[in-house]
Formats: sequence, structure tokens, C-alpha cells
Amino acid sequence: MIDPHTLRRDIKGVAERLWRRGFDLDVANFERLEARRRSAQDETERLRHERRTSSKRIGAAKAAGEDIEPLVRAVGDLGERLAVVAGEFDAVREQLDEFVLAIPNPPHDSVPVGTDETNNEELRSWGEPMEFNFEPRDHVDLAAGYLDLEGAAKVAGARFSVLRGPLARLHRALTQFMIDVHTGEHGYEEVYVPYLVHRSALEGTGQLPKFEADLFAVASERDRFLIPTAEVPVTNLVRDSILDAQELPLRLVAHTPCFRSEAGNYGKDTHGIFRQHQFEKVELVQIVHPDTSWDALDELTAHAETILRRLELPYRAVVLCAGDLGFAAAKTIDLEVWLPGERRYREISSCSNFLDFQARRMLARFRDADTGRPNYVHTINGSGLAVGRTLIALLENFQDGDGVIHLPDALRSYLGGVDRLTFQPP
Repeated sequence: MIDPHTLRRDIKGVAERLWRRGFDLDVANFERLEARRRSAQDETERLRHERRTSSKRIGAAKAAGEDIEPLVRAVGDLGERLAVVAGEFDAVREQLDEFVLAIPNPPHDSVPVGTDETNNEELRSWGEPMEFNFEPRDHVDLAAGYLDLEGAAKVAGARFSVLRGPLARLHRALTQFMIDVHTGEHGYEEVYVPYLVHRSALEGTGQLPKFEADLFAVASERDRFLIPTAEVPVTNLVRDSILDAQELPLRLVAHTPCFRSEAGNYGKDTHGIFRQHQFEKVELVQIVHPDTSWDALDELTAHAETILRRLELPYRAVVLCAGDLGFAAAKTIDLEVWLPGERRYREISSCSNFLDFQARRMLARFRDADTGRPNYVHTINGSGLAVGRTLIALLENFQDGDGVIHLPDALRSYLGGVDRLTFQPP
């Protein structure tokens, strides 16, 4: 959430920054609501002052033995008038809250100008795209017999999958490998979190109110949803908190399934398991001091890149332009892995700095060691990595043309020394 004081002080400046990401801030509506708020607040305070003053006069007159009836009549319906004005004040504050919650995070000054992914800028790349002396197959063709999309459709419908045998084992090994690297080498604390969250948790991280159509609501649980990403429960662990400054930074990692209706991507990436209603990720979250959040973004991104490098997967890092940013992000760096089956780079991790945007919505704070006052933390998150997409990349990048997938050294101990998987030959 944007600082309301910033909106009041420089609404037009905020509007100009939001325009970079294609968001048209209704300045006139905000100014009307704000004028109503100030008027109702001023009237409420005036009536409360009048009530306090009148109460003191009545008390003094009563103590002096004077007739208080004229004073009581003068107060009249003051209580009723105050109740009406206070109600108006609460109503306009609620409207302002709804207005502010719908405003995305303004892009940081370092974010490139642009309207869509074609304006994203490459920061760096690692590894060379694989060259084959045969026509590379995509993951669906490669894993035939072990990737059961028809079976999944029988029990759950389209955009679900069943992994069998060596494919399921490889998926599990990837998850464990990622968790081990992040906890053992990068200093993250592993957490196991609920897969169901309240509406307020999704409001805190910015998925609601705007993206409700992309979520799976639980019909029997009022205002509870399946998590679209572990970012939601993990980041909300610090909601309504005031941390000690010495507790920062918090580095947390969680492996969870994720559930998305993909309403905003209807008809996109329907082939295979690249975009599913249910998929798994290893998610990295950092809760940090405001002075260190940009360093933390670089650090977290490097942690996700470590997984790609250990797995010997060619990738590139791109900074998203303003028009391609997610709702809550001030800046995002996407990691895109090379997929030979598509002959292009595809996103496998998005690493974002939200500054204090999520923290304000969650009331997540720390106590400043110098002033002793509470201040908002900054939040960072990114996938480390999306497990299913990593599985796709391994299959497609390490195929040999004869149905054999040669596995990188980093995974062999997780597979009992197995260095290759054999699927059906072409």
C-alpha cells in the first residue's frame, strides 16, 4: 500500500509514476474523497470538543449548586449529531481504504520504461543454449509414458498432471536439492506453512482485491483461499508485528504446492506442464531493514541463480519494464531458462523488491534502534525455483536423441547415484 501521507502530499507526482506502468490514477476522485474526509474529521473533532467543554461547564455548575437545565438544553442533540458525523467519517475512510488498496506499487526509478515484455532489458546471461545434431523434443514428447495428462484430466480436469516413476522421483529430488542449498549454503530457515489462507493474508501481499479471479476459493470455508504462492503465508508470518531490529534480516524458504485458476492466461501455454492449476515451487522470502532491501534483492536473485548454475542450465536475467511489473512489486528481475523444445527463454523465477508496500498492508514493522520508533520493514521474494519448470528444462536440455536424459552432477546423490534417466526413444 502506498503511504497515504505521500498521496495527500504529492498525488500528482504519484500519478505520474504510476502512469509509467499503465495505471491511470483517478486523482479527482481521490481529492474528492480526501476533501470529504477532512471535512468529516474536522466536524467530528469540533463536536467532540464542544461535548467535552459542555460537560465541564455542566459539571462545574452542578458542583456550584447552580441550575444546569439551561446548559443541558443548550447541548441538545449534540450526541446524535456527533454519531452521524462520526459515521460519515468512518464511511469515507472505508472508501479511501478501498481506493488505496487498488493502487499498485509505483515502479522504482531504475525500472525501464515500457508497456510489455518486449521492453524488458537483459542484465546478464549464463551458459550457452544447447546445440543438438538432432531435432530436440519437448518435455511432453520426451516424458511420454511417465507424464500422464489424461489420468490427471480424469480426476481433476485440464491443466493438472500426474508424474510417474522416474519423473516423479526427479521432481522430488529437485525439490530436496533446492531446499538443501538454500538452507545449508544461503542461510534460509525452512518453514512449513498452511496451504489455506484468509482473505486478509492475500490483501497483505497484494493478490487481493484485484486478482480474486485468479484464485481458488474454498466453498466450505468463508473467505479462505488456496495459496497461489508460498509468498502469501510466509510473508504474512510477520503481519501485525513489531520486530526487534536485531532480528533482521529474516530469510525464510518454503516448499509448497501453488494453486492458480490462470484466469488471466486463458488459452496460454496449454501444452504440457509449463502453466498448471497446481504446481510446486521452492519460495525464498526475505524480511529486511529498509536500508538493505536493494542489496537483498541482488542477494536473493543470486541465490536463485545458484540453483540454475548447479544444474548447468543456460539462463538469462532480465529486469522487467514498468508495464510488465506485478501489482505489488517496485522492481522485478526475472530469471529465464532456455527451453530447446520451444527454442526460447522462459521465466522460471521472478525476484521482486516490494519496498514497504506489502508491509504497510500487513502492518509489519521493526523498532528502529536509533529512534525507538516502529518503522515498516521491506519485503523481498522470489522462486528458488519453480520445480515443474526446472523439470522441463532438465528434460529438454539434457536429452541425447535416444530417449536418455543425462543428469547434472548436482542431482546424482539425490537419485541414489543415478546419472541418467531413460524414456521412450523417438
